[in-house]
Amino acid sequence: MAQTVGIAGFGTIGTAVATRIARDLPGLELLAISAGRRDVAETRLRSLDLTVPVVSAGELAASCDIIVECAPTAAFLSIAEPALAAGRTLITVSGAAILEHPGIVDVARAGGGQIILATGALLGLDAVRAAAEGVIHSVRMVTRKPPRSLRTAKYVVENGIDLDSLAEPLLLFRGSAREGARAFPSNVNVAAALGLAGIGADRTELEIWADPTKLRNCHRIDVDADSARFGFEIENIPTDENPGTGRITALSMIAALRAIRAPLRVGT
Repeated sequence: MAQTVGIAGFGTIGTAVATRIARDLPGLELLAISAGRRDVAETRLRSLDLTVPVVSAGELAASCDIIVECAPTAAFLSIAEPALAAGRTLITVSGAAILEHPGIVDVARAGGGQIILATGALLGLDAVRAAAEGVIHSVRMVTRKPPRSLRTAKYVVENGIDLDSLAEPLLLFRGSAREGARAFPSNVNVAAALGLAGIGADRTELEIWADPTKLRNCHRIDVDADSARFGFEIENIPTDENPGTGRITALSMIAALRAIRAPLRVGT
């Protein structure tokens, strides 16, 4: 029997996920979506030749087994709370929102729901989770993004930082992953995920650079633990529609969806 899926947020990520469910994810049925702009969402659905209704977040939670959350960060709670209270599975990339609202885990526990934080935009988290079963001494992450990927970031806008004429790399932030997630809630969900997987967001060190020499969103992570010492890098290609979001982010959510129904699951 197919499990029903609802998508909350129908922008770059939601569109990619909806298209793949309709074409290439057996055992899953796209039942409905919710979006901030119903008219825009309905137009996009027609362009994709998809005939599913646009409903409220509450209706999505009431009718769908799985909710894929890919809405703006500010909408996270309005989507997550009813879904988890109803015992649904919530797939999200909003690590920053989970850090900002840790009580959402209690909502999931009380309602019998589950949060799956899709982390395909950051490799190596299986190793980090394994190391966290022992003792991790330190975790450090350095993010370097082309200026256009950070132009609309909360911290950049609030501080009036001009990135358009940047000629050399500029250090925008140095601190903990928790602090970075608050300053850049839509840009460093990967840092939040790293903190949640390892020694916590307060002990995870983070640097964020606007780097005009980069064409991709680049992350370097170094971990020192009693079980292993390792480092890894990833260079994510930005989407054309939203340079702050890598193409692999939507694929991460698709992979998480596929794993729910897969007879063989590789990775923890």
